Amino acid sequence: MEIKYFNRGAKEYQIEKVYGDKAVKWLYDSLSGKVASSFVTMPFVSKFYGMLQSSGMSKSKVWPFINNFNIKIDEYLPEEGRSKEDPYSSFNQFFIRRFKDGARNFVEDSNKLPAFSEARYFGYESLKDEDTIPVKGKFLSSKELLKNSKWEETFKEGPLLLARLCPVDYHRYHYPDNGKTLDYYRVKGELHSVNPIALKKKPDIFAENERMVSILETENFGKLAYVEVGATMVGKIVQSHQGETFQRGDEKGYFLFGGSTVIVLGEKGKWKPSEDILKHTSEGVETYLQLGEESGVRV
Repeated sequence: MEIKYFNRGAKEYQIEKVYGDKAVKWLYDSLSGKVASSFVTMPFVSKFYGMLQSSGMSKSKVWPFINNFNIKIDEYLPEEGRSKEDPYSSFNQFFIRRFKDGARNFVEDSNKLPAFSEARYFGYESLKDEDTIPVKGKFLSSKELLKNSKWEETFKEGPLLLARLCPVDYHRYHYPDNGKTLDYYRVKGELHSVNPIALKKKPDIFAENERMVSILETENFGKLAYVEVGATMVGKIVQSHQGETFQRGDEKGYFLFGGSTVIVLGEKGKWKPSEDILKHTSEGVETYLQLGEESGVRV
């Protein structure tokens, strides 16, 4: 199965080079994999694997990974205290690398919602149960995602952006606007892969996976539900931002090793995803955005 997406910057359709695709196919396509999945997707397995990626031995994987996936490492800072020639002490330190100043910029127009992750995006102006992503829309409803009666009506049938991060991507996520945090809680769950191969086989992944939910009051886009979704072999979801208030572009947190997803829901009629995201979503194709680019507009 090829995973095609549209790269906005390159203005072309591209085929994703999948890290660990054989393992994902085994886990969700084969009988033995399906039997093993109940164990593999347990949180402690991913957390243990994540610990291995923080060991000194994992450092040997860094340069082969960079070369294999053509990562533009000159855009990133080395780990603090390390040289350009030997930039990271472990694979996880490489995985949570930071951009150099000026490598990415957040759109300043207050009417535009900047991309909160560097990722592949699906977007909906008003998510209904009949929509597909290719996951059944009911699994992306506010009720299923938030699991909190206090907030599900606030975001019912509102806009939604889903940003899928691959292992090759920058794995820090950011606030899209100025504002303050109203609520924060964890939804316990499993850690299935968020790869499209897995999503086709198990369409309720986003409703089952472990996730962290923040309810944000923003300056320009009303209330947002900001949901970080864990995935297979994600060692940990780290909330690095301290304090109740935040500014557009501030780092919110990061994922340790693994592919991950950030979902942002809004209030109905407050904003909508950008036109190219809506167009490609209707075709079942994700749109790749760089961090800080326009991902939505105020209505």
